[in-house]
Amino acid sequence: MDSEDLVQRAGRIAGWAARTGYSLGKRLPGADSAERSLRTLEQRALGELRRRLESTGDPYLATLNQAPARHTANGDADVRPGAITVIQQDDPLRVAMAELLNRSTGLDRDRSRDYLYATILRQLTPDEARILAALSDGSPFPLVDVAERAGLGTGRFVLRNASTVGKQAGVSLLDHVPAYVTRLIGLGLAEIDEEAPALSTQYEILLTDDTVRAAEEMVKRARIVRRTVRISPLGVSFWQACAPG
Repeated sequence: MDSEDLVQRAGRIAGWAARTGYSLGKRLPGADSAERSLRTLEQRALGELRRRLESTGDPYLATLNQAPARHTANGDADVRPGAITVIQQDDPLRVAMAELLNRSTGLDRDRSRDYLYATILRQLTPDEARILAALSDGSPFPLVDVAERAGLGTGRFVLRNASTVGKQAGVSLLDHVPAYVTRLIGLGLAEIDEEAPALSTQYEILLTDDTVRAAEEMVKRARIVRRTVRISPLGVSFWQACAPG
């Protein structure tokens, strides 16, 4: 199986798992074997993806591996047309920024978009990719924050962005779903919206989640803030560009 087939096959299986949910798969004959195969394919596909992305060059990593800057006899930097200017090898952060600025002059709209999406893609964990797949059809999912009830309103928050989307997506680390959702929001791939009364049953299920219950026990009087999470416009564009075929 070549690398292209590997990535496409893993993507199709991961997409199916995200749509059907891991709990359903557990009830199917041979589910344990299928789950192990899925994990193996995911690991191999991620390795192949990492190899492809690294082959395009990371501005920061490239500066760590390049040769030290050459200097003329009088100690000045040897600056040629198109070269990074007067930046020493022992200052890799500045070299990386100079490399990004140099690259920006040669990128058109499409290549700039691909660079952005590749950078985002490299930051996602496999579980977060599953959550994004579950959000990709535009459906909202219930989301709750747990705060301490204060005399005149809401006090400190002890939990943010707990959601049922992780269980629906079949993530491995259910207790990390709030962190996953927070990261997706931070990357601009997901966004928070108002409470959806139509999801009242799902909210009740979410309130029985162990992570939510543990947060409620951390305060004397808990206040639940109900909202929803959905894919963002950037998330839609990103998914259309990156979704497995």
